[in-house]
Amino acid sequence: MAKILMVKPSCTNHYYLATAAILSPQKLHFHYQNPWLRVQAFAPRDHSNIDASPFLVFPLNPNSPSKSRPFPLKNRVHLPKLGLPTHFLDENFNQLYVCKTDEIPARIGFLGLGIMGSPMAQNLIKAGCDVTVWNRTKSKCDPLISLGAKYKSSPEEVAASCDVTFAMLADPESAVDVACGKHGAAGGMSPGKGYVDVSTVDGETSKLISAHIKSTGALFLEAPVSGSKKPAEDGQLIFLTAGDKSLYETAAPLLDIMGKSRFYLGDVGNGAAMKLVVNMIMGSMMASFSEGLLLSEKVGLDPKVLVEVISQGAISAPMYSMKGPSMVQSLYPTAFPLKHQQKDLRLALGLAESVSQATPIAAAANELYKVAKAHGLSDNDFSAVIEALKVKLQERS
Repeated sequence: MAKILMVKPSCTNHYYLATAAILSPQKLHFHYQNPWLRVQAFAPRDHSNIDASPFLVFPLNPNSPSKSRPFPLKNRVHLPKLGLPTHFLDENFNQLYVCKTDEIPARIGFLGLGIMGSPMAQNLIKAGCDVTVWNRTKSKCDPLISLGAKYKSSPEEVAASCDVTFAMLADPESAVDVACGKHGAAGGMSPGKGYVDVSTVDGETSKLISAHIKSTGALFLEAPVSGSKKPAEDGQLIFLTAGDKSLYETAAPLLDIMGKSRFYLGDVGNGAAMKLVVNMIMGSMMASFSEGLLLSEKVGLDPKVLVEVISQGAISAPMYSMKGPSMVQSLYPTAFPLKHQQKDLRLALGLAESVSQATPIAAAANELYKVAKAHGLSDNDFSAVIEALKVKLQERS
């Protein structure tokens, strides 16, 4: 038996694989995109059975997240004629490191270093990218500067000094201001550059930013993410992209550093719409889950057991398993701020109204989040919406 391993890229033009143990060290099958490419190993210290050659010396990127290094460095499998990646095997064949010579943008900008932007930029830096950062509050840049990032005092300066600039802002107003306002990123854009907005905004805002960026001759890609703080830290985000296909292809290795998957959805606005639909569903799910936890407790059931029951059934979702235990204790450590969830519900309801689609469940959920905000829970995790239901119960009693 063998385990299929997942490729992750680095900015040193090397591709590496995340740590993964082979179920049987006697035999390894590795597939990279093309099903006919196979590397096999039949004995942990016998490199002679790998069906590719020659071996060449090549250093491993020191910023690789792997816990062990390949041995020895001569165990490089090179397939230049096929234009395919290079393969590293460690001493016990427990890990495989893959190099790929695709060109990656040399200079990366990152605007907005909040709860999501900071870990995303940090992953780029750790992968060896040359990253220049900006944030309204400069102190938020300091941890990244200590890791090797450069700093510029305005979005315009960042964009002017970088090949591809990412932006992760809290809301549509901030996204527009950073891209199009005074000393905004658009002022530093020019032909050959690219702007990737990973903020969650509505389609009209995304199109507005796109128009400003493209008027400079630069390329634009919207790429809102599905995922919260922990997936951002772990490089496990999902990118929902739309816009210039050539920029999507250029930015793909960078998206792969920060995420586990990416979707190209066509014209600008489609990525924003997909993200709003996803977050509308998520917000409604959390509101319903909150009702269930409180109802179970009210009728004398243990809500912790409810979380376990749900985790083993057809409606199981990682969100319930992650959030449930802390919700039962009335703890809401922030991974996705409640104010952002309510903002996304508001934007999703606006999207639905624009196409005359009824969304009564989402509308009801939105009211709960508004109640939670009114009670000072904006900066808590969105799971704190359960407190809005407690308030409603108290008001009735």
